[in-house]
This record gives sequence, C-alpha cells and structure tokens, in this order.
Amino acid sequence: MTATERRSTQSLAVIFALRMLGLFLVLPVFALEARKYPGGDDPALIGLAMGIYGLTQAVMQVPLGMASDRLGRKRVIVAGLLVFAAGSVLAALAGSIHGLMIGRALQGAGAVSAAVTALLADLTRDEVRTKGMALVGMSIGLMFAISLMAAPPLAGWFGLSGLFGLTAALALGGIAIVLLWTPAEPVKHADQPRGRLADVWRHPRLWRLDLGVFVLHTVQMAMWVVVPGLLVAAGLPKAVHWHVYLPAVAASFVLMGGLFAAERRGHLLAVWRGAIVLLLLVQLALMLLGPRAPGVAELGVVLFFFFVAFNILEASQPSLVSRLAPAHARGAALGVYNTLQSLGLFTGGALGGALLKGWGVTAVFGVTALLVAAWLLLGWGQTMPEAMPHR
Repeated sequence: MTATERRSTQSLAVIFALRMLGLFLVLPVFALEARKYPGGDDPALIGLAMGIYGLTQAVMQVPLGMASDRLGRKRVIVAGLLVFAAGSVLAALAGSIHGLMIGRALQGAGAVSAAVTALLADLTRDEVRTKGMALVGMSIGLMFAISLMAAPPLAGWFGLSGLFGLTAALALGGIAIVLLWTPAEPVKHADQPRGRLADVWRHPRLWRLDLGVFVLHTVQMAMWVVVPGLLVAAGLPKAVHWHVYLPAVAASFVLMGGLFAAERRGHLLAVWRGAIVLLLLVQLALMLLGPRAPGVAELGVVLFFFFVAFNILEASQPSLVSRLAPAHARGAALGVYNTLQSLGLFTGGALGGALLKGWGVTAVFGVTALLVAAWLLLGWGQTMPEAMPHR
C-alpha cells in the first residue's frame, strides 16, 4: 500500500470501528437488558427492536449510496453519522420497548456503510483493495471483541440507556475523523457518468454477493437472539460472556492471513466457498446442540468456527462488489449490497425472535441452516472479477 492508501484504510477503519463499537456494545446485552423495559417480556418485540435498525438501514442505503456518487462521499458520511447519533440519543431516553424501537429505527436511517466502503474503494487500487477491506473488517471484529468484554459491566453500571449515550458520543468522534484525518476524495469531473441503479440492479455476479450478505447477517442476528441465553443456561453469567467470545474472535483473526495468501495465489473463490460451507456446519451444530443444554466449551468451539467464516466473508464480499461494479456506480452497487445486509439484520432479529418464541432453539437454527444451504447452491456459480492492470 502507498502512504495515502494506508492513511485512507486506517482512517476509514477507525470510522467504521467507532460506529460499530456503539452498535456492538448493545448487541450482547440487548436481549437481556430490554426485558427490564415495559413490554420487554415479549421475545418477538425484543427481536423486532433489535432488527428494526436493519430495516431503516435497508431503506436508506441505496439513496445515500447514490447520493455519495453525486454529492461526495464525505458529505454523506458526516450527515449519516449525525442521524445515527440522534437515534442513539433517542434510544438512550426511551422508557419502553417501543421507545427503543423508535431510537433504533432512527439509528438505522444514518446508513453510511455504502459511502464509507465506496470511499475506500475510490482511494485504493484493485490489487490491494481486499487487504484494505479485510483490515476494516478486522477493526470491526476487534470492536466486537472489545464490546463483548465491556458491554456486560457497562450495562451493569449505566444500563442500556448509558450504552446508547456512549454510542452517540462515538458517532460524533467518527465525524471528527472524517473531517480531520481521512484523505480528500477523488475529484469527479462534470462529464463523468453518475451511478444509476440500472448499472448494477441486474448484474448476476453482484446479486450472488448481495444474496450472500443478506443470509450472512440474517444468520448473525438470529444467532444473537439465542446465543446469550444458551450461555446463561450453560452456567456462564452475562458479565463474563466475553470469556467465550473474546478467545473465539481473537483465534479467528489468526486465520485471516490465509485470506490474503489465497488471494495472491488465485484461490480466493475456493476460500469464499469454504467459508459458506463452514457457516452451514456451524448452524447445523447449533441446531443439534441447542436443545441438549450445551456446555460452555462446546459453545466456544462452535463460535470460533462461526467467527472464522464470518470474518472471511465480511472481508472478501465487499471487495468483490467494488471490483465487479462500474467505477462510476460503486456507491450505487455498495448501496444495494448494504441494503441487503441491512435487510438481513432486520430479518434475523425479527425471525429469530418469532421462531424462538413459537418453536424454540431448534427451529431458529434449522431455518438459518436452510438459508445458508440455499446461498451455497445459488452462489456456487460465482466467478471472480477479471484481473485489473496495475495502476
């Protein structure tokens, strides 16, 4: 990487990390803490409150991605982070499960993922972009690991409202990074074509990736409706859930170097397919273990394999989208991609809560396994983008 590419990757990774830390601090404790709010005794409402963030994100990803193609990436990122901060404040002030839903919905309206990823693609060459995306993904994974340690004690001290207040502060910190550290975006010429949905909407190779990110985040959110309860049932108090999460996340990072090596040797497609297979095996394992009161060690091993698959897919997929999409429509393409990601977050929370309430743990992981199997079948014909000349 050049100096500018390193600075771009580092600053955008920090922006992503600050925003995701706020979200992740809530995720491990939300299902448990939301029960203390009026209306929080309904698992379906809790799942909906968790997932509605993804629904409003889905609505806003494409408009904000296209706006970043036209108005500039940094302007859209700043505006989106302000909306996200406002939603966090609203959730912090909520007095019921319905108030939490409204705050989470406004958080999701600040959908900047497409604009941030498109800016990273603008500022990096094709041959180093997967590394840039992977470093961003690893920063997100690191924030997840930190949140797993910090969320339970912070929730004990300040409650869920305090976590949402911290989320607002982190979003404002992200704005400072955009304005003071992130390199200037490339100048767009007046005659340069602007991104249109028509340029990306019917692109078959992009749609396989869009389908994949929908399934991936549906599975992730559905898992986190169930997994905290499984750990508590295994005898692990919520304050020390990080004893399982952190080693699993950290160990999965060790294998991330293999992704870069596979890309250099032309094996990225095989690794991508293997990660989907691993994700399917994880869901099948949880489907079998869930009703049998699994122990902490068993859950830790399964979660390690989940994080390996998740981190590989999170790093490789957006890189592939940015390389397959027309350069002038990266914001639109990543907007569609992140829309499906956000729909997955909503679907996973709502579906996981409904299935858990109506049919139990086996039904949750049976459905997620079917979704991953469908992704594997439909995505098997995926091909890699053509090699681009060195610039």
